[in-house]
Amino acid sequence: MIDPETEPLSFRTVFLSDLHLGSRGCQADLLLDLLRRIRAERIYLVGDVVDGWRLRRKWYWPPEHHQVLRRLLEIPHAGTEVVYVPGNHDELLRVFCDQLLGGFSMVSEAVHLTADGRRLLVVHGDLCDGWIEKLPTLAALSDAAYGLLARATSAYNRLRHRLGWRQLAIATAAKAAFYRLSGCVDRFERAMIREARRHGADGVVCGHIHQARLREVDGLVYANSGDWVGSSSVLVERLDGSLDLLRWQQPVMMGAGAPDEPLTARPMAA
Repeated sequence: MIDPETEPLSFRTVFLSDLHLGSRGCQADLLLDLLRRIRAERIYLVGDVVDGWRLRRKWYWPPEHHQVLRRLLEIPHAGTEVVYVPGNHDELLRVFCDQLLGGFSMVSEAVHLTADGRRLLVVHGDLCDGWIEKLPTLAALSDAAYGLLARATSAYNRLRHRLGWRQLAIATAAKAAFYRLSGCVDRFERAMIREARRHGADGVVCGHIHQARLREVDGLVYANSGDWVGSSSVLVERLDGSLDLLRWQQPVMMGAGAPDEPLTARPMAA
């Protein structure tokens, strides 16, 4: 867990996924703080930046979400390249792939070359998710249930905040427990690694399942940048090409749903 200092944090590359702007679960205040503090040569938005599924059901766009979007749109003007890989919740934007949109390079997938020479496939991950492909209605119902739990968690955490207590990531913990029991995470990781190997890459960076993880699978890098509904996590490439997962003021995880491996967050070198 990190509690960032006031000075900017500089990275070579930043990977953000599953912001879910337009949903009540989005931790827009933490996200806005991150965006104001980081400096990078390139930022990848790895899908589900805007939650079109939620917005179609009921419009929700508070000022904090508008501020996050405005900050994202300002970043390219400061000299940072922004590459946007749409996901399933913002799939309508896939029609703009291979074009520039609002200063963003819109692509269906990308291959990122790290400073130490590794080629990483960058995709959202939903196209490798058999749950969505084979059972779309059940996947939509599951997403709706998760959204309901996320809204309840958000309301509960606002009360805890007023009382001076730390937040609980109940929705994220429940989702992690479900994935663990069903084996979805392992199947998803293996599918992503196969996709990386198919592209001749040294690893893959993805999002989609809201389970932040950085590890080696079958000799390749598996990096999931997590989400901004529960874990408030970000994947970064440092100037030497090394990768780290950072959690921006990590909420307290419920025991059964806590990740097997804690996210790493080493302090920035001077």
